[in-house]
Amino acid sequence: MKRVVIGTAGHIDHGKTTLVKALTGINTDRLKEEQKRGISIELGFAPFVLPNGQRAAIVDVPGHERFIKHMLAGAFGIDMVLFVIAADEGIMPQTREHMDIIEILGVKKGIIVLTKKDMVDEDWLLMVEEEVKEYVEGTILKGAPIISVSSVTGEGLDELVKEIMRVAQEVEEKPAFGQARLPIDRVFSMPGFGTVVTGTLWSGQFRVGDTVELLPVKREIKIRNLQVHNEKVEVAYAGQRVAVNLQGVEVADIKRGYWLATPGFLAPSYRVDAKLRLINSTDRTLKNWSRIHFHLGTDEVLGRVVLLSRDELKAGEEAYVQIVMEEPVVCHKGDPFVVRYYSPVTTIGGGVIIDPQAVKQKRFNEEVLKEMAVKEEGSLSEMLLFELESKPLEILTLEDLMKATGVTEGEIREEIEKLASENKVVEISKGVYISNYGLEQIEAKLVENLKLYHRKYPLRPGYPKEDMRSRFFGHISSKVFNQILKLFEERGSLESKNNALMLKGFVPLPGDKEKAWIEKIKQEMEANLFTPPSVDELKEKLGLDEEILEEIINYLLEEGYIVKVSSDMFFTREAIEKGKAILSDYFSREKELTLATARDLLKTTRKYALPLVEYYDRIRFTRRIGDVRVKV
Repeated sequence: MKRVVIGTAGHIDHGKTTLVKALTGINTDRLKEEQKRGISIELGFAPFVLPNGQRAAIVDVPGHERFIKHMLAGAFGIDMVLFVIAADEGIMPQTREHMDIIEILGVKKGIIVLTKKDMVDEDWLLMVEEEVKEYVEGTILKGAPIISVSSVTGEGLDELVKEIMRVAQEVEEKPAFGQARLPIDRVFSMPGFGTVVTGTLWSGQFRVGDTVELLPVKREIKIRNLQVHNEKVEVAYAGQRVAVNLQGVEVADIKRGYWLATPGFLAPSYRVDAKLRLINSTDRTLKNWSRIHFHLGTDEVLGRVVLLSRDELKAGEEAYVQIVMEEPVVCHKGDPFVVRYYSPVTTIGGGVIIDPQAVKQKRFNEEVLKEMAVKEEGSLSEMLLFELESKPLEILTLEDLMKATGVTEGEIREEIEKLASENKVVEISKGVYISNYGLEQIEAKLVENLKLYHRKYPLRPGYPKEDMRSRFFGHISSKVFNQILKLFEERGSLESKNNALMLKGFVPLPGDKEKAWIEKIKQEMEANLFTPPSVDELKEKLGLDEEILEEIINYLLEEGYIVKVSSDMFFTREAIEKGKAILSDYFSREKELTLATARDLLKTTRKYALPLVEYYDRIRFTRRIGDVRVKV
């Protein structure tokens, strides 16, 4: 059966708590002060088992205007509302404010309950019913059933219970899979168990033994035990009232307004982008940078509203805004929120989060407003493409896209597959995506830098891969970067060899100036086959710039004309092969070769003979045994 959370709403002393007790047998006024004064101050909770076996939870909220913030803490996350109006008083101030809040939060399922039926006569009751029908006609509960009851005599309760069962079947369940999050509304300690928090699980599921993240303090904690409807369970699902026994954390470390969530799913932020609408009934005008009370989940934070397209907002109007918080808030794209005026504190409006991790936005900027409109109103496909194309040089993961759009993994994968089939998105590796536009930007940047590099260093084979990545694409991992390069190689725009990148078909070619220097170096090397000049000697004799000489040496190495036999000595390939031939001829007659003999055979000095024969050892042409060499 469905998991349903039912909330009460209505003016103070209109019988909400008495009604809950009549339905469930539980008095939700648990505080002594509440029982003494006869009013609800804090949130109350009661499990509710319907006759058809449906299990629900009732959140009983206070109705006094001084405790609206507590009412808000309970109203977030409810699936349906019992909107209570006392028959002897009718519609009162907090009736209207609670209705405004229900509308802002988008609670569409509900029942209007006229309580204290036993305290009025039939004519008065009919008059109040008409008044209520007329009132709800212009609200989100238009067309909701109206049932008159007496919590004292029990009259009407059976009909109400039947109606609750019917409406509960129409409730859309919260997603029980994917990332989990729970706004904390109570924190207390239980002897023998330790710290316990309660709340309505908004999404996902908690399991005993899970590690969850406490936000906004970003602390990971383990779940020791779970309870749903006062019964111990191994798993709690979205849409249930849950008591979570936490391990290794003190009550003093947690407060109402904190969250428990899947680690890494949510992050605290001081700025959110949103669509804000002022309620029709407010007499307040909201000006840019007005200070407000921001309510989301069970949290209340002071903040200031930046109006992005105007200087003031009036009753009934809506606009894109950025809300700058005085303390970090935790939210997700699509979350509803309520805004109350700073002083005097009254509910003035609310809206929906568009970007929970917003950057500072410029006012009256068409691009900013366009971006927010796409994020708010665009299809999932449009939002995904926008996220990928608005950050073209970034690689986004499945988790990134889930956070940005607020939808499930399955929905994203389905849309990404469509975008991929339209050649708009590429899956680089499993769960890692980039737009084709982004690939084009990266390709263009690579090609541009390779052209400059080839022009500046015509003798080099190519740009070292890792140097290119770290300098221009440091935010992309080596693994993903190599996968992107592979795509470009398949497209034929570039190629790679020996960890170097080059434009397709590029061959290192010296210009006329370089050719002249190369010829001079070759002449020097060939004139001194077994006594080759060092780099410093070449630089001094030819008057070459060190950087140019280094380029030429590397080019000759790459071409195979010279061979590096030690850190500062190079022989021509011709010298290497001629030396091998001379020594092979010697070994055809003798078994052992001394360094002195090698020196004399090659007509050189020990300075050159030693590194050369050591090179021959390394390439396994010879092998050293003591003070002599033998042919391998």
